[in-house]
Amino acid sequence: MRALERVRIVLVGTQHPRNIGSAARALKTMGFGAMHLVAPAMFPHPEAQALAAGADDLLEGAGVHPGLSEAVAGCTLVLGSTATQRAVPMPELSPREAAVRLLEASRQGEVALVFGPERTGLENAELQLCHASVCIPTDPAFSSLNLAQAVQVLAYELRLTAMAQEGLENARPPLDARPPATHEAMERFFGHLDQTLHAIDFHKGRSGITVMRRLRRLFLRAAPDERELRMLHGILADAQRMARLAGAKKNL
Repeated sequence: MRALERVRIVLVGTQHPRNIGSAARALKTMGFGAMHLVAPAMFPHPEAQALAAGADDLLEGAGVHPGLSEAVAGCTLVLGSTATQRAVPMPELSPREAAVRLLEASRQGEVALVFGPERTGLENAELQLCHASVCIPTDPAFSSLNLAQAVQVLAYELRLTAMAQEGLENARPPLDARPPATHEAMERFFGHLDQTLHAIDFHKGRSGITVMRRLRRLFLRAAPDERELRMLHGILADAQRMARLAGAKKNL
């Protein structure tokens, strides 16, 4: 199914090789042909192969990355699966909403669905790289899901949505809108924005962490394209230039 080819499934910091194998099997049953791993504790490993049970091709072809930024490079939308809302405020989607949003965005480029380590889930720094979170509505009395089970649930929702949209894909007119900027382009912009805020003394000696978190959410929600980012970079560059001129006049 072509729509699923543009959805990267990323497992971050997986501790147990059996979970990698089970996740590969879950993905294979739903029609996915690839998976990505970020700093797995033990991989490759015989236990991963044993639990894959026929999905060995996904293990053999798995992309292994040192960090999440590398794993989602080039993606225009990144969603993070999380059991609970963390300190990082962000939109929260149901599995069905996430599937619709991922597949819609995949028409304009690659997208990613990210799962965290078994015990801790995604860290706040990793959630900062995501546009929104995805929460599976489990029973609050017993909400714990195995990693491979979570992968299975969300892969199933993606497959159902892809099947429903498959007949409509060719009937839609081509999109005139430019695709959203890639993950790495957004990260370059956030770096430039942070530098500029310090250059103009926006924080007035206070920590800028909370402000940057809120601005990240704002711009990720807006999903600017590459042309819009170039305009924003130009604005920031002018602000930095004016700050330097003001500083030079002050020192005269």
